[in-house]
Order: sequence, then C-alpha cells, then structure tokens
Amino acid sequence: MQAWRVHRNGEPSEVMRLEEVDRPTPGEGQALIKVLAANINFPDALLCRGQYQVRPPLPFTPGVEICGETEDGRRVIANPALPHGGLAEYIVADTAALLPAPEALDDAEAAAMHIGYQTGWFGLHRRAGLKEGETLLVHAAAGGVGSAAVQLGKAAGATVIGVVGGAEKAAVARELGCDVVIDRRSDDIVAAVKEATGGRGADVIYDPVGGDAYTKSAKCVAFEGRIVIVGFASGDIPAPALNHALVKNYSIMGLHWGLYAVKDPASILRCHETLTAYAAKGLIKPHISERVAFKDAAGAVQRVADGTTTGRLVVLPKEVTR
Repeated sequence: MQAWRVHRNGEPSEVMRLEEVDRPTPGEGQALIKVLAANINFPDALLCRGQYQVRPPLPFTPGVEICGETEDGRRVIANPALPHGGLAEYIVADTAALLPAPEALDDAEAAAMHIGYQTGWFGLHRRAGLKEGETLLVHAAAGGVGSAAVQLGKAAGATVIGVVGGAEKAAVARELGCDVVIDRRSDDIVAAVKEATGGRGADVIYDPVGGDAYTKSAKCVAFEGRIVIVGFASGDIPAPALNHALVKNYSIMGLHWGLYAVKDPASILRCHETLTAYAAKGLIKPHISERVAFKDAAGAVQRVADGTTTGRLVVLPKEVTR
C-alpha cells in the first residue's frame, strides 16, 4: 500500500515522503481499517516537527483522524494507532474506540467531526458550562477547531463572536453563523468585544491560539467568565497573570481532550451520540474547504501548519471514488 512517512523531524513539506509499505498488522484488540478520508489536524504538523506530546518512533505516518471501513463493511470514525497514521491506504485502530460514522455526513465530513467537535463539546460544556444566552468568543473562528466551536456555540443558544485574520476568513466565519466577526488585522479585539457586549465582555472564550490572543482574552472576559485553553497554534505559550484573574473574578481552564479517553471513556461515546444527533438535525456540519488528492497530502499538512487555511482539509486516498 501507499503511505506518507516521516523519517526525520522538520517541516511537513520537507520531511513527508510518499512510499510503498506493507499494510499494518492489527495487534490484540485492534482492527484493520481501509481509509476513506483522513482529516488533517494541526497536531499532524507538530508530529512532523517532533513537537507533539506524543512522539512516535521514526519512521511514522502522520494522520490522527480518519473515516474508514472495517473488514466487515462498517463505516467508522477512528484515531489511528501511531506510528501507522491516517495518511495511508490502511490503518489499525483500537476496536473498542471505533465510533459509527454519522449517516448524515459524507466520508470527508465524518473524518473531520471527531477530534475538533469533541474538543469543542468538552471545552464549552463540560469545562466552561456554556449557557443559553451567554456570549462566546472564539479565536481562529474560521479554522478547523474554531469553526467547530462556532457551530456548537450556536447550537447551545449562545451569541457567538468570531475572531479571524483577514477578509476571506471573516466571510467564512459569517457563513458559519458568527453573530459578530472581528478581524484581528484591522480591528481592536478588546474594544470590539466590549462594544458587542455592552461593556460586559465575553462569558466564555475559546482559545486554540495562545500568545497575543490570550492576552486580549484576559482584557475582554466578563465577570465570572471562563477562558478555555485549547492549544497554542501561535507557537507562543502565555504565562497568565493570576493576580489579574483574581481581581476580575474569571477562570482559566485547560482542556486536554485526549485525557477523557483514559479518565472517562464512556463520556466520549456519550458526546459522539450527541454530536451525531446534532449532525442529523443539521446543527453541525464540518466546513470542508478542500478535498485533497492523496499525492498532495504533504503540501496540505504544510498549509495547516502555516495557518493559511480555513475550515478543514481532508485527504482522500487515490482509490476512493465516492
């Protein structure tokens, strides 16, 4: 079979190679799955760079999220067992963690629903307790992680403010349902949030960016607001001023979604059932900006790494026609 493999750490476009390899062999409690679509996530770029919290042995195949087909014909969502990642024709995954792909979504959409939407659900509901009528501020609202949070915020009955970089991403954020869109390149984020909320600030802030985005968040979070730290796509990990959190009465909470699979695995299935119902009702639908040919996967991972994309880029193996 064909698979993209990384033999040394570096930028995705420089270190990813398309190679002929043997199909992976499932271990005990694992299943062999034919890849129908592989969603590209920012962690795939971090894996290539050797900067992710999980460091598979070299050589490895990136790709942490797929929609695939089991040997008995079931269409499923899976997180591949590294080092055999999803940018390949076949992967292996833990049988117990397989989830049924929502019927309302095609293969590319299903591949993009799992990590981003589960992260959004746990961040907004289990961690931040987002309530109907509250204001949600989402950084990188046109990106893969942010776009999921926007849709989930609207489904929860929140007023959603999206922060983006540039006119093209602003248009995508409006299409996703943002009530207010702020272009960080031309607008004063803090002033715009205060204006949109009558001076109160945002009740919940969803931050997958870090750096300056966090700094601005602390300046426009509401009394008893919650800032959810999802990631550091900017590459800058901020050091919060805890005296400021004390004075303004707001909470800073981290979210490592992967821990729920270890600490509370049943919650993953419950969340998936909720998201599947949302998809059936049309409340959520991954924004697939590009369906990428398998031969172009390395360039697509690089674009995600560079932060130049909107929505989701999904790689389709060459033999898949549907």
